[in-house]
Amino acid sequence: MADQTKLIKRPKLDVEKLNQELPTMNDFLNKKYGKLGSATRENFNAEALAYYYGELIKKKRKEKKWTQQDLADKIGKERSYIAKIEQGKTDLQVSNFIQIISALGLKLQIV
Repeated sequence: MADQTKLIKRPKLDVEKLNQELPTMNDFLNKKYGKLGSATRENFNAEALAYYYGELIKKKRKEKKWTQQDLADKIGKERSYIAKIEQGKTDLQVSNFIQIISALGLKLQIV
């Protein structure tokens, strides 16, 4: 039986051409949510940050094996408020954020 293994010649990639043709993430966001500074893009950015901070809080809470109620009790808030924060569905005030992260043993560092 003849050797079935053959080398396949592949065309050389033109990286510069690819970089010019491939859209960036910013291109995608501009198309879907509008350009930076537009109301729709600012709204998207705010929602994305709310989701991100909610995920950070949820992760740390779960590491401590606390329920949402445990965290709520420690900061004097309702469990539903913690749930909304973790889902990114509420506007988190800085004072509440600091209170929550302090209860979780985290520190806010402004640089």
